[in-house]
Amino acid sequence: MAASKKPSRSPSKEPAKRKTKAPKPLLTPDDVIQRLRALYGEPEWRPHGDATAELVLTLLSQNTADYNSGRAFSRLLQQYPDWQSVVDAPLDELVDTIRPGGLAPTKAPRLKAMLSEIHERRGDFDLRFLAGTPVEEAREWLRTLPAVGPKTAACVLLFGLGMPGLPVDTHVFRVASRLALIDERLGPDKSQTYLEATVPPEDHFGFHILLIRHGRHTCYARNPACERCPLLDGCPWGLANRKAGSLAGIR
Repeated sequence: MAASKKPSRSPSKEPAKRKTKAPKPLLTPDDVIQRLRALYGEPEWRPHGDATAELVLTLLSQNTADYNSGRAFSRLLQQYPDWQSVVDAPLDELVDTIRPGGLAPTKAPRLKAMLSEIHERRGDFDLRFLAGTPVEEAREWLRTLPAVGPKTAACVLLFGLGMPGLPVDTHVFRVASRLALIDERLGPDKSQTYLEATVPPEDHFGFHILLIRHGRHTCYARNPACERCPLLDGCPWGLANRKAGSLAGIR
């Protein structure tokens, strides 16, 4: 007698993961600026006009503290009288010069390549001509240089040329994410594109500086001081954590 076949079982399906919806912002960028301005004062926008120096400083500041990049930049200016001297410098010498900024073996060849490309295109190292071009054209020109990403280009526009640009550093990204002004899943580069489109150009500088100050003095990465934050009633992240009772010091 033939053995009866057991009914085959269909493979079990894992339950579909639900996509978590990003919370909606409770405050507008202007609301945030007004409240933080009352706390930290009005940032004064005084672009220094030396776009090439800003470009170099921003490259040196990548993945390091401001103090370290400042030391590297000062040593660079002391060692070399002009940008051509940086291009012509032996690589090992340049590495040693900017070593306080960290990642010198990576940054030194990038710095030489960036400056060489500027000179090849322009015949000099002066980037002031960009101030007379449309913002997007200036941004694209900078972005096509070696080692220049969205944040670096925005820093040059904002601080070097006095043009709109909204660099998203770790503080801006954290505070804007907690306020639901951006979706943290976008990452810094796409978040910058989004913020530059949603924050009025005339507010780029103030928004950038005020969120950095807030990230440094109140909205820390760990144990943020939500109990004294003027944005708490409009912060989905802070309100959710206060409700859950998971933040020390929040009542």
